[in-house]
Amino acid sequence: MCNYFMVTLKPFDYEAKFMLSHFPPNWVIRYKATPTQPVAVVRDPKTRTVEMFRWGLIPSWAKDPALGSRMINARAETLTEKPSFRNAFQKRRCLILADGFYEWEKIPGRSSKPHLFKLVDSTPFMFAGLWEFWTPPGKANPILSCTIITTTPNTLIAPIHDRMPVMLDPEQATSWISDLPPRDLQSLLVPYPTEAMQETTINSLFNNPAINSPS
Repeated sequence: MCNYFMVTLKPFDYEAKFMLSHFPPNWVIRYKATPTQPVAVVRDPKTRTVEMFRWGLIPSWAKDPALGSRMINARAETLTEKPSFRNAFQKRRCLILADGFYEWEKIPGRSSKPHLFKLVDSTPFMFAGLWEFWTPPGKANPILSCTIITTTPNTLIAPIHDRMPVMLDPEQATSWISDLPPRDLQSLLVPYPTEAMQETTINSLFNNPAINSPS
C-alpha cells in the first residue's frame, strides 16, 4: 500500500522532466501527502496541464464520497476485474506527481519504523494512476478523484513491505496517458528498478500530522 508520499520540489523541476504546463495557483509543497487531500495530477496528454484531484477514487456509482478513502490504491493485478477501476483503466488514466513515498517496517514488540523511498538522483517521478468523477446529489460540479496503482515490490522495498506504487519515467508516463489500449500498458505495471532508488529511515516526527516540513 502507498498511503503517504511527498511532493516537495518546485514546479519547474516537474515541468522540465515531464514537459508539464499550467501549474495550478493552489500548488502546495507537501512532505506528507495523505488520503483525501488534493494531489497534483496530469490526465491530458496534449496540454499536460497539472490539476488538483482528491486522493481516494470515488466511483461514479458511489452513494457516498467516503468510499474514496478506501480506494487510495488499486492493485495492478486486478484492474481489469474490479468494477471500481475497470472503466477508469480503459478511459481515465492519469499521472500523479511525486518525488518520494513512505512505507512502514513492522517490528515485533515495537512501533513501526517509517522509511522514505526516492530516486537516487532525488528527481521527480510519476505514479501511474486512475481518475474518476463523482457528482454530489443536487449539485452541478463533480468531485474529481484519483487512485495510485500498486504492484509487487522490488528488492529494496520487499524486506519492508509487500507492495509498492507503480513509478513511471518520462517515456512511460507519456504512454500511460496516451490512447493506447490497456493490454499494451500491462508491461508498465511492474516494480521500478532497484538500482535507480534509494532508501532513508526517518524519525518519529513523521507521525505528527501537524508537521509538514523537512524536519
